[in-house]
Amino acid sequence: MEQSPRAGREGDVLAVVSQSGPSVAFFDTASDRHLGTVQTLAEPHELCFDPVRRLLWCTMTYRSGFYRANSGRRTELTVIDPDTRRVVEVVDLAPEHAPHGIALDAAGGRLYVNVEGGTDRPGGVVVIDTETRRPVGRIDTDAPGSHWVAVDAAGTTGCVANKEAPFVSVLDLKRGTLTAKVEVPGCEGIAVSADGSHAYVATPYQGSDSSDSSDASDASDASDASGEATPPGVKVIDIRSASVVGTLPLGSAAMPVHLTSTGKLLAGEVRTEPDPVSRAGRMAPGRLTVFSADTHERVADFEVGLCPLTITSSPDGRIAYVACYASATVDILDLETLRHLARLDHPAFGTSGTHGLAYIPRPA
Repeated sequence: MEQSPRAGREGDVLAVVSQSGPSVAFFDTASDRHLGTVQTLAEPHELCFDPVRRLLWCTMTYRSGFYRANSGRRTELTVIDPDTRRVVEVVDLAPEHAPHGIALDAAGGRLYVNVEGGTDRPGGVVVIDTETRRPVGRIDTDAPGSHWVAVDAAGTTGCVANKEAPFVSVLDLKRGTLTAKVEVPGCEGIAVSADGSHAYVATPYQGSDSSDSSDASDASDASDASGEATPPGVKVIDIRSASVVGTLPLGSAAMPVHLTSTGKLLAGEVRTEPDPVSRAGRMAPGRLTVFSADTHERVADFEVGLCPLTITSSPDGRIAYVACYASATVDILDLETLRHLARLDHPAFGTSGTHGLAYIPRPA
Protein backbone atom coordinates (compact mmCIF):
# COMPACT_ATOMS: atom_id res chain seq x y z
CA MET A 1 0.00 0.00 0.00
CA GLU A 2 1.39 3.38 -1.03
CA GLN A 3 2.40 5.54 1.91
CA SER A 4 0.83 8.96 2.14
CA PRO A 5 3.29 11.75 1.23
CA ARG A 6 2.23 13.44 4.44
CA ALA A 7 2.96 10.46 6.68
CA GLY A 8 5.52 11.25 9.36
CA ARG A 9 4.79 14.98 9.25
CA GLU A 10 2.73 14.93 12.44
CA GLY A 11 3.71 17.89 14.58
CA ASP A 12 4.97 19.94 11.64
CA VAL A 13 2.91 23.10 11.24
CA LEU A 14 1.82 25.30 8.34
CA ALA A 15 1.29 28.97 9.21
CA VAL A 16 -1.06 30.95 6.95
CA VAL A 17 -1.64 34.71 6.89
CA SER A 18 -5.17 35.99 6.51
CA GLN A 19 -4.65 39.55 5.30
CA SER A 20 -8.30 40.45 5.85
CA GLY A 21 -8.40 38.52 9.17
CA PRO A 22 -6.10 40.04 10.24
CA SER A 23 -4.42 36.96 11.67
CA VAL A 24 -2.04 34.04 11.30
CA ALA A 25 -3.64 30.58 11.44
CA PHE A 26 -1.76 27.33 12.24
CA PHE A 27 -2.46 23.85 10.81
CA ASP A 28 -1.00 20.39 11.40
CA THR A 29 0.64 19.42 8.09
CA ALA A 30 -0.25 15.72 8.37
CA SER A 31 -3.96 16.11 9.06
CA ASP A 32 -4.77 19.75 8.13
CA ARG A 33 -6.25 20.12 11.62
CA HIS A 34 -6.59 23.75 12.70
CA LEU A 35 -4.42 24.29 15.78
CA GLY A 36 -5.20 27.91 16.55
CA THR A 37 -5.09 31.47 15.29
CA VAL A 38 -3.09 34.51 16.40
CA GLN A 39 -4.69 37.91 15.83
CA THR A 40 -2.41 40.62 14.41
CA LEU A 41 -2.43 44.27 13.46
CA ALA A 42 -4.17 45.13 10.19
CA GLU A 43 -2.83 43.98 6.83
CA PRO A 44 -0.35 41.19 7.61
CA HIS A 45 1.48 40.15 4.44
CA GLU A 46 4.42 37.73 4.42
CA LEU A 47 5.92 35.23 6.89
CA CYS A 48 9.43 33.99 7.62
CA PHE A 49 10.34 31.28 10.14
CA ASP A 50 13.65 31.48 11.99
CA PRO A 51 14.54 27.85 12.90
CA VAL A 52 17.43 28.90 15.14
CA ARG A 53 15.30 30.91 17.56
CA ARG A 54 11.98 29.24 16.60
CA LEU A 55 10.28 32.53 15.93
CA LEU A 56 7.90 33.47 13.16
CA TRP A 57 8.20 36.95 11.64
CA CYS A 58 5.25 38.64 9.91
CA THR A 59 5.31 41.89 7.91
CA MET A 60 2.50 44.40 8.54
CA THR A 61 2.18 46.53 5.42
CA TYR A 62 -0.80 48.91 5.39
CA ARG A 63 -3.45 50.19 7.77
CA SER A 64 -6.08 49.21 5.21
CA GLY A 65 -6.24 48.74 1.46
CA PHE A 66 -3.27 47.90 -0.71
CA TYR A 67 -0.31 49.48 -2.47
CA ARG A 68 -1.36 52.78 -4.09
CA ALA A 69 -4.91 52.41 -2.72
CA ASN A 70 -4.05 52.27 0.98
CA SER A 71 -5.15 54.42 3.92
CA GLY A 72 -1.63 54.62 5.33
CA ARG A 73 1.54 52.55 5.55
CA ARG A 74 2.33 50.53 8.63
CA THR A 75 5.83 50.34 10.09
CA GLU A 76 5.69 47.13 12.14
CA LEU A 77 6.80 43.53 12.13
CA THR A 78 5.02 41.05 14.40
CA VAL A 79 7.13 38.34 16.06
CA ILE A 80 5.21 35.17 16.99
CA ASP A 81 6.13 32.07 18.98
CA PRO A 82 4.64 29.36 16.72
CA ASP A 83 4.81 26.68 19.44
CA THR A 84 2.75 28.58 22.02
CA ARG A 85 0.98 30.63 19.35
CA ARG A 86 1.39 33.98 21.02
CA VAL A 87 2.80 37.35 19.98
CA VAL A 88 6.28 37.82 21.44
CA GLU A 89 6.92 41.37 20.27
CA VAL A 90 5.89 44.00 17.76
CA VAL A 91 9.01 45.57 16.23
CA ASP A 92 8.58 49.11 14.92
CA LEU A 93 10.76 50.02 11.92
CA ALA A 94 9.73 53.70 11.80
CA PRO A 95 10.58 55.84 9.94
CA GLU A 96 10.76 52.96 7.45
CA HIS A 97 7.33 51.95 6.22
CA ALA A 98 5.27 49.39 4.30
CA PRO A 99 7.35 46.24 4.95
CA HIS A 100 6.48 43.60 2.34
CA GLY A 101 8.77 40.67 1.56
CA ILE A 102 11.05 39.02 4.08
CA ALA A 103 14.03 36.63 3.86
CA LEU A 104 16.40 35.05 6.37
CA ASP A 105 20.08 34.26 6.70
CA ALA A 106 19.65 31.92 9.67
CA ALA A 107 23.33 31.13 10.19
CA GLY A 108 24.33 34.77 9.99
CA GLY A 109 21.50 35.92 12.23
CA ARG A 110 20.18 38.47 9.77
CA LEU A 111 16.65 39.12 8.55
CA TYR A 112 16.07 41.15 5.36
CA VAL A 113 12.82 43.09 4.93
CA ASN A 114 11.63 45.08 1.90
CA VAL A 115 10.26 48.57 2.56
CA GLU A 116 8.71 51.12 0.23
CA GLY A 117 10.39 54.40 -0.53
CA GLY A 118 9.28 57.87 0.55
CA THR A 119 9.88 61.50 -0.33
CA ASP A 120 13.30 61.41 1.32
CA ARG A 121 14.54 57.93 0.39
CA PRO A 122 14.12 55.19 -2.22
CA GLY A 123 12.78 51.76 -1.45
CA GLY A 124 15.18 49.46 0.30
CA VAL A 125 15.91 46.47 2.47
CA VAL A 126 16.08 46.84 6.24
CA VAL A 127 18.59 44.52 7.94
CA ILE A 128 17.54 43.12 11.32
CA ASP A 129 19.64 41.29 13.92
CA THR A 130 17.59 38.18 14.79
CA GLU A 131 19.05 37.98 18.32
CA THR A 132 18.25 41.54 19.41
CA ARG A 133 15.30 41.82 16.98
CA ARG A 134 16.42 45.35 16.09
CA PRO A 135 17.38 47.02 12.78
CA VAL A 136 21.13 47.24 12.21
CA GLY A 137 21.27 48.60 8.68
CA ARG A 138 19.57 49.53 5.42
CA ILE A 139 20.44 48.82 1.78
CA ASP A 140 18.93 51.14 -0.85
CA THR A 141 17.49 49.49 -3.96
CA ASP A 142 17.11 52.67 -6.09
CA ALA A 143 13.46 51.73 -6.70
CA PRO A 144 10.28 53.30 -5.29
CA GLY A 145 8.51 50.07 -4.37
CA SER A 146 10.66 47.09 -3.39
CA HIS A 147 8.31 44.19 -2.70
CA TRP A 148 10.10 40.84 -2.67
CA VAL A 149 13.56 39.86 -1.45
CA ALA A 150 15.45 36.57 -1.68
CA VAL A 151 18.91 35.62 -0.40
CA ASP A 152 21.33 32.78 -1.08
CA ALA A 153 22.15 30.04 1.44
CA ALA A 154 25.43 31.67 2.46
CA GLY A 155 23.80 35.01 3.19
CA THR A 156 26.13 36.87 0.83
CA THR A 157 23.87 37.83 -2.09
CA GLY A 158 20.37 39.25 -2.12
CA CYS A 159 18.04 40.06 -5.00
CA VAL A 160 15.05 42.39 -4.86
CA ALA A 161 12.06 42.47 -7.21
CA ASN A 162 10.81 45.99 -7.90
CA LYS A 163 7.23 46.43 -9.09
CA GLU A 164 7.53 49.72 -10.93
CA ALA A 165 11.25 49.98 -11.65
CA PRO A 166 12.55 48.26 -14.80
CA PHE A 167 15.24 46.28 -13.01
CA VAL A 168 16.07 43.73 -10.32
CA SER A 169 18.35 45.07 -7.57
CA VAL A 170 21.33 42.83 -6.73
CA LEU A 171 22.76 43.35 -3.23
CA ASP A 172 26.05 42.50 -1.56
CA LEU A 173 24.69 41.60 1.87
CA LYS A 174 28.05 41.52 3.61
CA ARG A 175 29.01 45.01 2.46
CA GLY A 176 25.47 46.31 2.58
CA THR A 177 25.59 47.76 -0.93
CA LEU A 178 23.66 47.71 -4.20
CA THR A 179 26.03 46.08 -6.69
CA ALA A 180 23.99 45.80 -9.90
CA LYS A 181 20.68 46.54 -11.55
CA VAL A 182 19.56 43.87 -14.01
CA GLU A 183 17.14 45.21 -16.60
CA VAL A 184 13.74 43.49 -16.67
CA PRO A 185 10.20 44.88 -16.95
CA GLY A 186 8.73 45.63 -13.53
CA CYS A 187 8.51 42.37 -11.62
CA GLU A 188 6.83 40.48 -8.81
CA GLY A 189 8.12 37.36 -7.02
CA ILE A 190 11.79 36.41 -6.92
CA ALA A 191 13.87 33.43 -5.84
CA VAL A 192 17.64 32.89 -5.60
CA SER A 193 19.46 29.58 -6.03
CA ALA A 194 21.15 28.20 -2.93
CA ASP A 195 24.62 28.79 -4.40
CA GLY A 196 23.80 32.38 -5.29
CA SER A 197 24.51 31.89 -9.00
CA HIS A 198 21.05 32.54 -10.42
CA ALA A 199 17.87 34.44 -9.66
CA TYR A 200 14.39 33.74 -11.02
CA VAL A 201 11.94 36.62 -11.27
CA ALA A 202 8.28 36.81 -12.30
CA THR A 203 7.81 39.46 -14.97
CA PRO A 204 6.38 41.66 -16.37
CA TYR A 205 4.39 43.64 -13.85
CA GLN A 206 1.71 45.57 -15.69
CA GLY A 207 1.15 48.45 -13.29
CA SER A 208 -2.01 47.58 -11.37
CA ASP A 209 -1.57 46.37 -7.82
CA SER A 210 -2.39 42.80 -8.63
CA SER A 211 -0.41 41.44 -5.71
CA ASP A 212 -2.56 42.96 -2.98
CA SER A 213 -6.02 43.16 -4.52
CA SER A 214 -8.50 40.90 -6.26
CA ASP A 215 -8.41 42.74 -9.59
CA ALA A 216 -5.19 41.23 -10.92
CA SER A 217 -5.04 41.38 -14.71
CA ASP A 218 -3.27 39.48 -17.43
CA ALA A 219 0.12 41.08 -18.05
CA SER A 220 0.69 39.52 -21.47
CA ASP A 221 0.36 42.91 -23.21
CA ALA A 222 2.95 44.69 -21.07
CA SER A 223 5.98 46.18 -22.81
CA ASP A 224 9.69 46.34 -22.13
CA ALA A 225 11.91 49.41 -22.34
CA SER A 226 12.01 49.20 -26.14
CA GLY A 227 8.24 49.25 -26.41
CA GLU A 228 8.08 45.64 -27.58
CA ALA A 229 5.38 43.43 -26.09
CA THR A 230 6.75 41.27 -23.29
CA PRO A 231 4.96 37.94 -22.80
CA PRO A 232 4.59 36.72 -19.22
CA GLY A 233 7.23 34.42 -17.83
CA VAL A 234 10.07 33.91 -15.40
CA LYS A 235 13.35 35.61 -16.28
CA VAL A 236 16.51 33.67 -15.39
CA ILE A 237 19.29 35.98 -14.20
CA ASP A 238 22.98 35.09 -14.02
CA ILE A 239 23.92 37.00 -10.89
CA ARG A 240 27.69 37.02 -11.51
CA SER A 241 27.33 38.66 -14.93
CA ALA A 242 24.21 40.63 -13.87
CA SER A 243 22.40 39.63 -17.05
CA VAL A 244 19.25 37.83 -18.16
CA VAL A 245 20.21 34.46 -19.66
CA GLY A 246 16.82 32.89 -20.31
CA THR A 247 13.05 33.04 -20.00
CA LEU A 248 10.66 30.34 -18.81
CA PRO A 249 7.44 31.17 -20.70
CA LEU A 250 4.04 31.20 -19.03
CA GLY A 251 0.51 31.60 -20.32
CA SER A 252 -0.59 34.21 -17.79
CA ALA A 253 0.90 36.79 -15.43
CA ALA A 254 3.19 35.24 -12.84
CA MET A 255 3.00 36.48 -9.28
CA PRO A 256 4.92 34.35 -6.74
CA VAL A 257 7.93 32.16 -7.50
CA HIS A 258 9.60 29.66 -5.19
CA LEU A 259 12.58 27.29 -5.33
CA THR A 260 12.31 23.97 -3.50
CA SER A 261 15.23 22.20 -1.81
CA THR A 262 15.15 19.60 -4.60
CA GLY A 263 15.62 22.07 -7.45
CA LYS A 264 12.07 22.62 -8.63
CA LEU A 265 11.05 26.15 -9.57
CA LEU A 266 7.39 26.92 -8.85
CA ALA A 267 5.57 29.83 -10.49
CA GLY A 268 2.06 30.93 -9.55
CA GLU A 269 0.00 32.32 -12.44
CA VAL A 270 -2.92 34.73 -12.00
CA ARG A 271 -5.62 34.18 -14.62
CA THR A 272 -8.76 36.05 -15.62
CA GLU A 273 -11.73 35.31 -17.86
CA PRO A 274 -14.49 37.44 -19.43
CA ASP A 275 -17.52 38.14 -17.27
CA PRO A 276 -20.66 38.05 -19.48
CA VAL A 277 -22.67 40.02 -16.91
CA SER A 278 -20.35 42.95 -16.15
CA ARG A 279 -18.32 42.69 -19.38
CA ALA A 280 -15.24 43.11 -17.25
CA GLY A 281 -12.65 40.49 -16.47
CA ARG A 282 -13.13 38.26 -13.46
CA MET A 283 -10.85 35.88 -11.64
CA ALA A 284 -10.38 32.42 -13.12
CA PRO A 285 -8.70 29.50 -11.33
CA GLY A 286 -4.99 30.14 -11.02
CA ARG A 287 -2.23 27.83 -12.09
CA LEU A 288 0.96 26.55 -10.52
CA THR A 289 3.62 25.75 -13.12
CA VAL A 290 6.54 23.55 -12.11
CA PHE A 291 9.93 23.79 -13.86
CA SER A 292 13.27 22.12 -13.33
CA ALA A 293 15.56 24.93 -12.20
CA ASP A 294 18.56 23.14 -13.77
CA THR A 295 17.19 22.15 -17.19
CA HIS A 296 14.32 24.67 -17.38
CA GLU A 297 12.08 21.78 -18.45
CA ARG A 298 8.38 22.27 -17.76
CA VAL A 299 7.51 19.44 -15.36
CA ALA A 300 3.84 19.93 -14.48
CA ASP A 301 0.88 22.29 -14.20
CA PHE A 302 -1.71 22.34 -11.43
CA GLU A 303 -4.98 24.24 -11.22
CA VAL A 304 -5.16 26.19 -7.95
CA GLY A 305 -7.42 28.80 -6.36
CA LEU A 306 -8.02 32.40 -7.38
CA CYS A 307 -5.02 34.76 -7.45
CA PRO A 308 -2.05 32.78 -6.09
CA LEU A 309 0.13 35.16 -4.04
CA THR A 310 2.60 33.09 -2.04
CA ILE A 311 4.22 29.66 -2.42
CA THR A 312 6.24 27.63 0.04
CA SER A 313 7.31 23.99 0.34
CA SER A 314 8.27 21.41 2.93
CA PRO A 315 11.99 21.25 3.82
CA ASP A 316 12.36 17.99 1.85
CA GLY A 317 10.86 19.63 -1.24
CA ARG A 318 8.08 17.08 -1.55
CA ILE A 319 4.97 19.12 -0.68
CA ALA A 320 4.08 22.53 -2.10
CA TYR A 321 1.64 25.01 -0.59
CA VAL A 322 0.00 27.79 -2.62
CA ALA A 323 -1.90 30.63 -0.89
CA CYS A 324 -4.62 32.03 -3.16
CA TYR A 325 -5.81 35.46 -2.08
CA ALA A 326 -9.15 35.89 -3.84
CA SER A 327 -10.54 32.44 -3.00
CA ALA A 328 -9.08 32.48 0.55
CA THR A 329 -7.67 28.98 0.12
CA VAL A 330 -4.37 27.09 0.27
CA ASP A 331 -3.69 24.33 -2.26
CA ILE A 332 -1.51 21.40 -1.15
CA LEU A 333 0.40 19.55 -3.91
CA ASP A 334 2.64 16.48 -4.08
CA LEU A 335 5.61 17.44 -6.26
CA GLU A 336 6.87 13.85 -6.50
CA THR A 337 3.75 12.12 -7.79
CA LEU A 338 2.43 15.40 -9.25
CA ARG A 339 -0.93 15.07 -7.50
CA HIS A 340 -3.23 17.65 -5.93
CA LEU A 341 -3.59 16.47 -2.33
CA ALA A 342 -6.00 18.87 -0.66
CA ARG A 343 -7.29 22.41 -0.42
CA LEU A 344 -7.42 24.27 2.89
CA ASP A 345 -10.60 26.34 3.08
CA HIS A 346 -11.07 27.46 6.67
CA PRO A 347 -13.21 30.12 8.37
CA ALA A 348 -10.02 31.56 9.88
CA PHE A 349 -9.08 32.79 6.38
CA GLY A 350 -12.13 35.06 6.03
CA THR A 351 -13.72 35.76 2.66
CA SER A 352 -10.44 36.73 1.01
CA GLY A 353 -6.86 37.41 1.87
CA THR A 354 -4.71 34.28 2.29
CA HIS A 355 -1.21 35.62 1.75
CA GLY A 356 2.03 34.66 3.54
CA LEU A 357 2.98 31.03 4.29
CA ALA A 358 5.60 29.35 6.46
CA TYR A 359 6.39 25.66 7.06
CA ILE A 360 7.44 25.09 10.67
CA PRO A 361 9.08 21.72 11.49
CA ARG A 362 8.23 20.30 14.90
CA PRO A 363 10.74 20.98 17.68
CA ALA A 364 13.67 18.58 17.74
